[in-house]
Amino acid sequence: MDEIRMYDTMSRELRSLPLGDSGQFRFYVCGPTVYGPAHIGNFITFARFDVLYRLLKLAGYNPFYVRNITDVDDKTIRNAIEANESLSAFTEKWTVQFQEDCETLNMLVPDVEPRATGHIKEQIEMVQALVDKGHAYVGGDGSVYYRVRSFSDYGKLSHFDPDALQQQSTTSGGAVNLADEYERDSVADFALWKARKDSDGPVFWESPWGEGRPGWHLECSAMSRKYLGDNFDLHGGGEDLCFPHHENEIAQSEAATGKPLAAHWMHSIHLLVEGKKMSKSLGNFFVISDLEEKGYYPAEIRLAMLGGHYRQQFNFTVSGLDAAKSGLSKLESAVEALLESAGLKREDWGAFVKPEIPENWGIFKNAWAAFRNDLNTPAVLGALFNGLKKARKNANSPQEAKASLVSTGALIYGLGLELFSRPTAEQDVSEIPSEIQKLAKERWQAKQAKDFNEADRLRNFLSEKGWLVVDRSDGYSIQPKP
Repeated sequence: MDEIRMYDTMSRELRSLPLGDSGQFRFYVCGPTVYGPAHIGNFITFARFDVLYRLLKLAGYNPFYVRNITDVDDKTIRNAIEANESLSAFTEKWTVQFQEDCETLNMLVPDVEPRATGHIKEQIEMVQALVDKGHAYVGGDGSVYYRVRSFSDYGKLSHFDPDALQQQSTTSGGAVNLADEYERDSVADFALWKARKDSDGPVFWESPWGEGRPGWHLECSAMSRKYLGDNFDLHGGGEDLCFPHHENEIAQSEAATGKPLAAHWMHSIHLLVEGKKMSKSLGNFFVISDLEEKGYYPAEIRLAMLGGHYRQQFNFTVSGLDAAKSGLSKLESAVEALLESAGLKREDWGAFVKPEIPENWGIFKNAWAAFRNDLNTPAVLGALFNGLKKARKNANSPQEAKASLVSTGALIYGLGLELFSRPTAEQDVSEIPSEIQKLAKERWQAKQAKDFNEADRLRNFLSEKGWLVVDRSDGYSIQPKP
């Protein structure tokens, strides 16, 4: 097993990833809340944990990956009622969309993907245990609250001082936290079980404390315990979840079990889009289909997402997508040249992309070292490109070329990149209607003039007509929509 070192949020230091007595590296990642389509900020986080999952497989950690689906909370209930749909029908639609987008981006399916509504029993049992131990109480509104003052280690993950904590009004990512606005003994206390309200409509379950539903923080504690036990190897999520969500998970889980929840904590820093915080009002809020509509293929989107380190602020830009488009072409050209040197064809490439590492990394050793040192994907990509450049020069025999293909295949598997997944030949321009060619040219001219509203209007019109305009750094091409 090759050692992996990662930054731990709790200790604030790089540490070797632990491997418990089970012989499996067991980890839990907080998944999406399915009240609408997940955006690129969500998917960058999930792509990073997908890369971690792949790296753990390569390094011999035998990982077991659990990522939950939040299908009951304030937003899912509110949006389902507004859509005049049952909660189950509404959340199923968005769960399927999320899973399809994950597949589009070539993400591996977690070993378990539990849903909050499928684990009500486990959540009620945990609340009861906390009530019995004096860590929870029934508030004036009939909801059950966690008594933060009863847990002396509260704040150890986010390094917040409990004595200075007045209320959980913002998350660690700076967002407003609107959850758990109920009557409680202390403003720091949070809801474990929420008493039924009129605004909940038909969404409720029976419990020892009356009709209601679980609090958001509770579900992850109950589901991680069911599938990973009282303690496990790593817990992860976006930076906004560090406080209060993960802090509250620690408090309720460790108070219920008397054991540390996770040995290692990993948080992914959020992105900017074109230098600004993502917002619909700014026009920089994208879901995966939006980027596909702009002519970018999934492998290009994924490569662009891996261009930043997970612990650094990452600026996701159109120019970055264009660079990823070019970079993917360079990777494909280099691999194809090695295949030719090895006497193989493009169709043979898939046999090299698998979770197996070579006996000797050779000129790709720096890429493997960067991979295992805090999941440094930008450094991995840089070392991969340099290694391929050397490999093409040094491939003096089919054996040497095959050795380089083995190393490259392992790294490409770890990054989750699908090479040769894009169309290989553009349609002959003579087959494109002149009207479409004219509109595409007008769109390009509008974009060069920075008239982005007109460029977007023409792009959308062309899309309605069944055509995609794919921008490049040196121009554009036109192709029929799939």
